[in-house]
Amino acid sequence: MTTIRVLIADDQVMVRQGFTVLLDAEPGIEVVGQAVDGLDAVSKVAELAPDVVLMDVRMPVLGGIEATRRITSPHAAQVKVLILTTFDLDEYVYEALRAGASGFLLKDASVEELAHAVRVVAAGDALLAPNITKRLIAEFSRMTAAPRAPLMERVGDLTERETEVLSLIAQGLSNAEIATRLVVAEQTAKTHVSRILAKLGLRDRTQAAVFAYETGLVRPAGY
Repeated sequence: MTTIRVLIADDQVMVRQGFTVLLDAEPGIEVVGQAVDGLDAVSKVAELAPDVVLMDVRMPVLGGIEATRRITSPHAAQVKVLILTTFDLDEYVYEALRAGASGFLLKDASVEELAHAVRVVAAGDALLAPNITKRLIAEFSRMTAAPRAPLMERVGDLTERETEVLSLIAQGLSNAEIATRLVVAEQTAKTHVSRILAKLGLRDRTQAAVFAYETGLVRPAGY
Protein backbone atom coordinates (compact mmCIF):
# COMPACT_ATOMS: atom_id res chain seq x y z
CA MET A 1 0.00 0.00 0.00
CA THR A 2 1.34 3.39 -0.97
CA THR A 3 1.87 5.73 1.97
CA ILE A 4 0.22 9.16 1.73
CA ARG A 5 2.74 11.86 2.67
CA VAL A 6 1.18 14.76 4.58
CA LEU A 7 2.41 18.26 5.45
CA ILE A 8 0.60 20.17 8.20
CA ALA A 9 0.52 23.98 7.95
CA ASP A 10 -0.84 25.84 10.97
CA ASP A 11 0.53 28.69 13.09
CA GLN A 12 -0.54 26.98 16.32
CA VAL A 13 2.02 24.47 17.55
CA MET A 14 -0.56 22.47 19.51
CA VAL A 15 -2.68 22.03 16.39
CA ARG A 16 0.29 20.89 14.32
CA GLN A 17 1.48 18.44 16.94
CA GLY A 18 -2.01 17.14 17.60
CA PHE A 19 -2.75 16.44 13.94
CA THR A 20 0.69 14.87 13.55
CA VAL A 21 0.07 12.39 16.36
CA LEU A 22 -3.41 11.54 15.11
CA LEU A 23 -2.47 11.04 11.47
CA ASP A 24 0.78 9.18 12.12
CA ALA A 25 -1.31 6.60 13.97
CA GLU A 26 -3.40 5.98 10.85
CA PRO A 27 -2.31 3.16 8.50
CA GLY A 28 -1.01 4.35 5.15
CA ILE A 29 -0.54 7.99 6.27
CA GLU A 30 2.73 9.64 7.29
CA VAL A 31 3.24 13.24 8.40
CA VAL A 32 6.50 14.28 6.73
CA GLY A 33 6.67 17.85 7.98
CA GLN A 34 5.10 20.89 9.61
CA ALA A 35 4.88 24.52 8.49
CA VAL A 36 4.31 27.53 10.76
CA ASP A 37 2.72 29.82 8.14
CA GLY A 38 1.73 29.96 4.48
CA LEU A 39 5.14 30.99 3.19
CA ASP A 40 6.77 28.20 5.16
CA ALA A 41 4.21 25.79 3.69
CA VAL A 42 5.13 26.79 0.13
CA SER A 43 8.81 26.24 0.95
CA LYS A 44 8.21 22.90 2.68
CA VAL A 45 6.13 21.60 -0.24
CA ALA A 46 9.07 22.24 -2.57
CA GLU A 47 11.44 20.57 -0.10
CA LEU A 48 9.39 17.58 1.03
CA ALA A 49 7.05 16.88 -1.92
CA PRO A 50 4.02 15.81 0.15
CA ASP A 51 0.92 14.30 -1.41
CA VAL A 52 -1.50 16.29 0.76
CA VAL A 53 -1.16 19.58 2.65
CA LEU A 54 -3.46 20.25 5.61
CA MET A 55 -3.73 24.04 5.36
CA ASP A 56 -5.05 26.47 7.96
CA VAL A 57 -6.81 29.53 6.51
CA ARG A 58 -5.69 32.26 8.90
CA MET A 59 -1.91 32.35 9.32
CA PRO A 60 0.68 35.13 9.59
CA VAL A 61 3.13 36.13 6.83
CA LEU A 62 1.05 34.41 4.13
CA GLY A 63 -2.53 33.20 4.53
CA GLY A 64 -3.71 29.73 3.68
CA ILE A 65 -5.67 30.69 0.59
CA GLU A 66 -2.76 32.45 -1.13
CA ALA A 67 -0.43 29.65 -0.06
CA THR A 68 -2.86 27.17 -1.62
CA ARG A 69 -2.85 29.16 -4.85
CA ARG A 70 0.94 29.04 -5.01
CA ILE A 71 1.19 25.37 -4.06
CA THR A 72 -1.38 24.23 -6.62
CA SER A 73 0.10 26.22 -9.49
CA PRO A 74 0.86 24.17 -12.63
CA HIS A 75 4.41 23.23 -11.59
CA ALA A 76 3.07 21.56 -8.43
CA ALA A 77 -0.27 20.28 -9.69
CA GLN A 78 0.16 16.85 -8.08
CA VAL A 79 -0.03 18.27 -4.55
CA LYS A 80 -3.51 18.27 -3.00
CA VAL A 81 -4.58 20.81 -0.39
CA LEU A 82 -7.15 20.13 2.31
CA ILE A 83 -8.27 23.33 4.02
CA LEU A 84 -8.69 23.08 7.80
CA THR A 85 -10.22 25.96 9.71
CA THR A 86 -12.45 26.93 12.60
CA PHE A 87 -14.08 29.52 10.35
CA ASP A 88 -16.86 28.15 8.14
CA LEU A 89 -17.52 31.45 6.37
CA ASP A 90 -18.68 31.35 2.76
CA GLU A 91 -15.84 33.50 1.44
CA TYR A 92 -13.24 31.09 2.78
CA VAL A 93 -14.90 28.04 1.27
CA TYR A 94 -15.34 29.48 -2.17
CA GLU A 95 -12.00 31.28 -2.39
CA ALA A 96 -10.14 28.22 -1.13
CA LEU A 97 -11.67 26.03 -3.84
CA ARG A 98 -11.00 28.62 -6.52
CA ALA A 99 -7.41 28.82 -5.28
CA GLY A 100 -7.03 25.10 -5.93
CA ALA A 101 -7.99 23.35 -2.71
CA SER A 102 -9.41 19.86 -3.10
CA GLY A 103 -11.34 19.77 0.14
CA PHE A 104 -12.55 21.72 3.14
CA LEU A 105 -13.05 20.56 6.73
CA LEU A 106 -13.59 22.25 10.05
CA LYS A 107 -11.02 21.60 12.77
CA ASP A 108 -13.57 19.91 15.01
CA ALA A 109 -13.76 16.96 12.61
CA SER A 110 -13.21 13.55 14.20
CA VAL A 111 -10.02 11.55 13.67
CA GLU A 112 -11.92 9.22 11.35
CA GLU A 113 -13.23 12.16 9.30
CA LEU A 114 -9.78 13.71 9.07
CA ALA A 115 -8.09 10.51 7.94
CA HIS A 116 -10.90 9.85 5.46
CA ALA A 117 -10.52 13.38 4.08
CA VAL A 118 -6.78 12.91 3.56
CA ARG A 119 -7.36 9.66 1.69
CA VAL A 120 -10.16 11.13 -0.44
CA VAL A 121 -8.24 14.18 -1.65
CA ALA A 122 -5.07 12.13 -2.15
CA ALA A 123 -7.08 9.92 -4.52
CA GLY A 124 -8.14 12.98 -6.51
CA ASP A 125 -11.72 13.23 -5.28
CA ALA A 126 -13.53 16.28 -3.89
CA LEU A 127 -14.41 16.64 -0.24
CA LEU A 128 -16.53 19.23 1.53
CA ALA A 129 -17.89 19.27 5.05
CA PRO A 130 -21.67 18.65 4.87
CA ASN A 131 -22.49 21.76 6.89
CA ILE A 132 -20.62 23.90 4.38
CA THR A 133 -21.95 22.44 1.14
CA LYS A 134 -25.35 24.17 1.17
CA ARG A 135 -23.88 27.66 1.46
CA LEU A 136 -21.27 26.85 -1.15
CA ILE A 137 -23.96 25.78 -3.62
CA ALA A 138 -25.86 28.99 -2.89
CA GLU A 139 -22.75 31.00 -3.75
CA PHE A 140 -22.27 29.09 -6.99
CA SER A 141 -25.92 29.66 -7.84
CA ARG A 142 -25.57 33.41 -7.26
CA MET A 143 -22.55 33.57 -9.53
CA THR A 144 -24.09 31.59 -12.33
CA ALA A 145 -26.75 34.24 -12.85
CA ALA A 146 -24.18 35.62 -15.28
CA PRO A 147 -21.93 32.77 -16.54
CA ARG A 148 -18.49 33.80 -17.71
CA ALA A 149 -18.25 33.87 -21.51
CA PRO A 150 -14.59 32.71 -21.72
CA LEU A 151 -15.40 29.69 -19.58
CA MET A 152 -18.45 28.86 -21.68
CA GLU A 153 -16.22 28.79 -24.76
CA ARG A 154 -14.09 26.11 -23.11
CA VAL A 155 -17.18 23.95 -22.55
CA GLY A 156 -17.50 23.85 -26.34
CA ASP A 157 -14.31 21.78 -26.47
CA LEU A 158 -16.12 18.90 -24.77
CA THR A 159 -18.15 16.21 -26.48
CA GLU A 160 -21.81 15.80 -25.56
CA ARG A 161 -21.00 12.82 -23.34
CA GLU A 162 -18.12 14.64 -21.65
CA THR A 163 -20.40 17.59 -20.92
CA GLU A 164 -22.87 15.18 -19.37
CA VAL A 165 -20.14 13.62 -17.23
CA LEU A 166 -18.95 17.07 -16.13
CA SER A 167 -22.42 17.93 -14.88
CA LEU A 168 -22.51 14.67 -12.89
CA ILE A 169 -19.11 15.43 -11.35
CA ALA A 170 -20.47 18.79 -10.21
CA GLN A 171 -23.38 17.01 -8.57
CA GLY A 172 -20.88 15.04 -6.48
CA LEU A 173 -21.13 11.65 -8.18
CA SER A 174 -18.17 9.25 -7.99
CA ASN A 175 -16.83 7.38 -11.02
CA ALA A 176 -18.83 4.33 -9.99
CA GLU A 177 -22.02 6.36 -9.64
CA ILE A 178 -21.44 8.08 -12.98
CA ALA A 179 -20.93 4.68 -14.60
CA THR A 180 -24.20 3.43 -13.12
CA ARG A 181 -26.09 6.54 -14.22
CA LEU A 182 -24.76 6.32 -17.79
CA VAL A 183 -24.81 2.51 -17.94
CA VAL A 184 -21.14 2.22 -18.84
CA ALA A 185 -18.12 0.54 -17.29
CA GLU A 186 -16.46 2.36 -14.37
CA GLN A 187 -13.20 2.50 -16.33
CA THR A 188 -15.06 4.27 -19.14
CA ALA A 189 -16.36 6.86 -16.69
CA LYS A 190 -12.85 7.31 -15.32
CA THR A 191 -11.53 7.86 -18.84
CA HIS A 192 -14.16 10.52 -19.51
CA VAL A 193 -13.21 12.32 -16.30
CA SER A 194 -9.51 12.26 -17.22
CA ARG A 195 -10.23 13.66 -20.69
CA ILE A 196 -12.42 16.42 -19.24
CA LEU A 197 -9.68 17.50 -16.85
CA ALA A 198 -7.09 17.45 -19.63
CA LYS A 199 -9.23 19.40 -22.12
CA LEU A 200 -10.21 22.07 -19.61
CA GLY A 201 -6.80 22.31 -17.98
CA LEU A 202 -8.20 21.43 -14.55
CA ARG A 203 -6.27 19.69 -11.80
CA ASP A 204 -8.94 17.51 -10.17
CA ARG A 205 -12.65 16.81 -9.69
CA THR A 206 -13.06 19.70 -7.27
CA GLN A 207 -11.88 22.17 -9.89
CA ALA A 208 -14.17 20.50 -12.43
CA ALA A 209 -17.13 21.07 -10.11
CA VAL A 210 -16.16 24.73 -9.63
CA PHE A 211 -15.87 25.12 -13.41
CA ALA A 212 -19.27 23.54 -14.03
CA TYR A 213 -21.02 25.90 -11.63
CA GLU A 214 -19.17 29.00 -12.79
CA THR A 215 -20.15 28.37 -16.41
CA GLY A 216 -23.78 27.79 -15.48
CA LEU A 217 -23.61 24.25 -16.85
CA VAL A 218 -25.05 23.12 -13.52
CA ARG A 219 -27.59 25.11 -11.55
CA PRO A 220 -28.42 23.82 -8.07
CA ALA A 221 -32.06 22.97 -7.52
CA GLY A 222 -33.88 25.17 -5.05
CA TYR A 223 -31.72 28.27 -5.56
